[in-house]
Amino acid sequence: MKTAVIVFPGSNCDRDLAVAFEAATGTKPAMVWHRETSLPDGIDLIGVPGGFSYGDYLRSGAMAAQSPVMKAVAEAADQGRYVLGICNGFQVLTETGLLPGALMRNAGIKFVSRDVGLTVGNSQSAFTSRYEMGQSITIPVAHHDGNYFADDATLERLEGEGRVAFRYAEEVNGSARNIAGILNESGNVLGMMPHPERAAEEAHGNVDGRALFSALAGLA
Repeated sequence: MKTAVIVFPGSNCDRDLAVAFEAATGTKPAMVWHRETSLPDGIDLIGVPGGFSYGDYLRSGAMAAQSPVMKAVAEAADQGRYVLGICNGFQVLTETGLLPGALMRNAGIKFVSRDVGLTVGNSQSAFTSRYEMGQSITIPVAHHDGNYFADDATLERLEGEGRVAFRYAEEVNGSARNIAGILNESGNVLGMMPHPERAAEEAHGNVDGRALFSALAGLA
């Protein structure tokens, strides 16, 4: 499987995601600068990493969503290639319209950085196939704008179509229905606020995120 990681000004988790991709696939990912207008040939999986793209000016992810490379990412998603957006990457995917809803300021307006419990809400997607439905896992979060919001009709559609991939086991940031990660209609785009790349190696003290990357590697 050939992978790529998008790099924005202010990204600070791009290397972490690249390490997780390489560990899972055995191949170094292409690091694609946001000003590029195309992706390398043959890319199967695109990572939109966490961090503070453009310093979170204007609105988290809003400026990054206008970067030239995101048009290529959207086209790749439309072609069925896989896209994983983590934390700020989740925000970017909602801003580009690849995922519905928006990420708002946390309840209490506080930055949250700690391990949190998640419940797997969909074990049938390409990203979650190595988890069990309802499985409890622990993944770190680190965000200030992780409060997932959508209107009632969108929330009902996400729930009814099984597109809530992960849910917080406890209230973390005030997000609607404790949603921590969602899929697009085709199941090839996942946005999640927690950081699975920070729970993918023994050195992290927790490998609950490893199954996500190994599931994707198994698609090759």
